[in-house]
Amino acid sequence: MSHVEDPRTAPPIRWGILGAGGIAASFADAVNAHTRAQLVAVGSRNRDRSSRFATAHGIPTTHLGYRQLVEDPQVDAVYVATPHSEHREHALLAIAAGKHVLVEKAFTRNTGEAEEVFAAARAAGVFVMEAMWTRFLPHIAKVHQVIRAGEIGEIVNISADHGQRFRFDPTSRLFDPALAGGALLDLGVYPISFAHDFLGVPDAVHAVGQLTETGVDGQVSVVLTYGEQVQATLSTTLWSRTPTRAHISGTEGSIQVEGSFYAPSSFVVNRNDGARWTFDQHAKRGLQYEAAEVARCVAQGRTQSDRMTWDGTLDVMRTMDEVRRQIGVTYPGE
Repeated sequence: MSHVEDPRTAPPIRWGILGAGGIAASFADAVNAHTRAQLVAVGSRNRDRSSRFATAHGIPTTHLGYRQLVEDPQVDAVYVATPHSEHREHALLAIAAGKHVLVEKAFTRNTGEAEEVFAAARAAGVFVMEAMWTRFLPHIAKVHQVIRAGEIGEIVNISADHGQRFRFDPTSRLFDPALAGGALLDLGVYPISFAHDFLGVPDAVHAVGQLTETGVDGQVSVVLTYGEQVQATLSTTLWSRTPTRAHISGTEGSIQVEGSFYAPSSFVVNRNDGARWTFDQHAKRGLQYEAAEVARCVAQGRTQSDRMTWDGTLDVMRTMDEVRRQIGVTYPGE
């Protein structure tokens, strides 16, 4: 993929928003501003929150709870924006209602839950995708083009970090094991998915981590190895706002993706022969690109995206499962 189509050229689709939190608000803003899609309904367990969300984003229908939302005949596709611990349940609810589904990252708590969702989608013949928006952004498409063109030679190392500073609150979803909290599933999924996008499945996973008082991961460092000469060095933390950059080093040069690498960003190519150039075409917002991908795939009768395949999601989930195994993080009910 070297060119990203304007999201406004994607076919119209009618979205139902499941969950009315911060990421749902960002998604709604992006869809309203940059696509031809309609936001037709929102569902929340809190009536006031649902009403406020609907008013803020021009959504005509509100539902108390999620079953009414997924069964709403106006809705073509459901965007699941609840905590990780609930993704499986809510995706399965939408699939059972015959709806296409976009599920926030991390897709589920673990690989087994993800496999269950994909099996249900396969049986129902509906589209399902992990909302890893980074895969669909213009600067990432351009990075792939640079690498395919051989400008930095063969990849030797990828490094990426994602850290944010959060005040400790045991009731917050980020620190609550029951809500599948921790740095890895919320923030670390970005560098791990980034490495997977360019290098594929690692041969080995090496992880060290430090846990919070509630038993979820507060900080994690991961080394993924590929063959005899390729590594990805990745880190994530809830305790510090890190540079959130990504660096791809090759035999003939390197690519430095500026922070925040996972959002619309710029990058610099530095070649060993002295050539240097910059890509700087920041897209506004960014979540509209994944929304447009859903609309295009649904219009084409497809059940998954080539850029964020079911296998791709499962590969990333398996890596994160192994990281959690090594650092000693489990969630209630696993």
